[in-house]
Amino acid sequence: MRRVLLPHAISSAAPPAGAAIHDHRGTSMGTGWSARVVGAAPDLAPLLQAELDLVVAQMSHWEPTSDLGRFNRAPAGTWHALPAEFLEVLAFALDVCDASGGACDPCAGALVNLWGFGPVNRHDQPGFVPPTPAQVQAALAQRAHVRLDPHTGQAWQPGGVQLDLSAIAKGYAVDRLALRLESLGIADYLVEVGGELRGGGVKPDGQPWWVALEQPPDAAAGDDIVVALHGLAVATSGDYRRYFVDGAGRRPHTIDPRTGLPIDSGIAAVTVVDASCMAADAWSTALTVLGVEAGLRLAERRGIAARFLVRQGDGTLRASTSSAFAAMLD
Repeated sequence: MRRVLLPHAISSAAPPAGAAIHDHRGTSMGTGWSARVVGAAPDLAPLLQAELDLVVAQMSHWEPTSDLGRFNRAPAGTWHALPAEFLEVLAFALDVCDASGGACDPCAGALVNLWGFGPVNRHDQPGFVPPTPAQVQAALAQRAHVRLDPHTGQAWQPGGVQLDLSAIAKGYAVDRLALRLESLGIADYLVEVGGELRGGGVKPDGQPWWVALEQPPDAAAGDDIVVALHGLAVATSGDYRRYFVDGAGRRPHTIDPRTGLPIDSGIAAVTVVDASCMAADAWSTALTVLGVEAGLRLAERRGIAARFLVRQGDGTLRASTSSAFAAMLD
């Protein structure tokens, strides 16, 4: 059965009569991006690409010359000035880390690399061997956290910290596309980077931007939800996107920073709906790591609109939703 998810408030503003949808596309962060814009507009692709290039230049853990790459190589016990955008994203990621009890930690890049999901020693390259329990414990023992000084815009590298903002940077990039369009006076749009989306306004026919929530490949046909992205963003984390299989079974790319191991909670996917795609991206990862029981408790405490899909013993998926998510379902 198809259900719909609606925002609590819907604007009555409509696009200009006779307006058309203009599509802009490109690539960034190892994936594609798109922007659907209502109304006469110049070629916006270069402007939007510049927004994404800024995120990559500052926060990519794949680019050695990025600000993040330089910070990761910095000597122990040193302070480093960060660009304002980098500082904003890192501060939010650290807040989510604290609120989730460490379930989503931007300082856990060494563990991500150890399991073959970083830029080197990848799981899909010849010769990769999963880490031993002793190697995982050694990585956990060496972990430390950065400190931020918001007054000076600096971050402290305690030594060996490998920042990884992949659980939040893509959502932040989506927000930058949306805000860039709005700064140009464009109110009706749908922007997307690698499956994370944010929409504003409506289409020329007055309909909102209807988007089907992402489902795992093994989800039952017909059991889906479409959301009206009218002032909303949506992000999904799942165990089916990137993984490898070894003697222990499926090893998803999402690592639990508290144990140092890939998640094994039975969570197939967590979708979060929020006004901010950065928030939706970060919280979908944190709730995935926490699992359905602890994740739902946290979502209820913080008013997060979240949907959990949990694998059952018979191979089916069971859906559980937070109160905030259920309140938007029609």
